[in-house]
Amino acid sequence: MRGASLRQALWHPHVNRLNAPPALRDWLTSAGSLTARLIAHSQAFRVQRLHQRRAPCLADEAAALHLPRAVQVLEREVLLRCDGTPVVFAHTVVPLSASASDWPLFGGLGERSLGSTLFYDPQVVRGELEFARIRAGHPMMARARAALGAAGDTVLYARRCLYRRHRGILLVTEVFLPPVLALARRDVTPAPTNNK
Repeated sequence: MRGASLRQALWHPHVNRLNAPPALRDWLTSAGSLTARLIAHSQAFRVQRLHQRRAPCLADEAAALHLPRAVQVLEREVLLRCDGTPVVFAHTVVPLSASASDWPLFGGLGERSLGSTLFYDPQVVRGELEFARIRAGHPMMARARAALGAAGDTVLYARRCLYRRHRGILLVTEVFLPPVLALARRDVTPAPTNNK
């Protein structure tokens, strides 16, 4: 019974329920584009696409999307890398009922950032963030570990958000990996000029 419960995460509307480390809370609650923030914290930012395909909807996503539990969705998984190090595992699902006009760029993203399209499209409406601890036994923990090729931690912290565009909905889950805590904002202050 315990194993079955770990296959679903408990999502909360407030980050305080997670007891996450303070430095990680800042990443979890950041309101702007995560892509833009990661770019500001690295010399080289990269999206590594793991796959984009039809797949069964995860149990704790079906309720958020108002879908039957066993339905298929279009699933995209990527690692977000800063200077070569994976710092975020991102998992996105779109119901198969969505049309090409709902999410016109989704099918051709490749290794481009989804966030760069969501945050700069005025027709996209962003929902409220939800927060969870992802434990061993949850499918996203297993996938993150597989992508990293390591056993990893027993608990990871995640956030998710529902986006709407026209009649389409899209759910993005971002699982923060421990190396994100080592990122420091790049100093982009221009070098002083010598005014003689």
